[in-house]
Amino acid sequence: MPRVRKGAARNQARKRLLRAARGHFGSNHKSKYRADYALIRAGVYQFRDRRRLKRDMRRLWIARLTAACRMRNARYSQFINGLKLAGITLNRKMLSEIAMHDPKAFDQICATAVKASRATPAKAAA
Repeated sequence: MPRVRKGAARNQARKRLLRAARGHFGSNHKSKYRADYALIRAGVYQFRDRRRLKRDMRRLWIARLTAACRMRNARYSQFINGLKLAGITLNRKMLSEIAMHDPKAFDQICATAVKASRATPAKAAA
């Protein structure tokens, strides 16, 4: 049986790898071995940062809400607790958008939440 050499398949695999590594710095887009390693690392960072982005966005929305609440003499924790007690089920993303783009509506939401949190007595250690 004749020996089979990889020939065309090897060239195609190398071409595919280098095409995927286009735009990488230095020899990371020229050398097969460096490109392979660079793509593995890039994939790891992508996987990690898809999750990190969600965390970062939530932190941003909370920071915006905290600032908006402080402008209305309320604390963020008091505001969120009041929303739950009042039965308002808006998420933090939508609340931060309302706070930025429709301050009058946010004033009403904030007033409702603060009123609800003050009306219900805090649960004592029972």
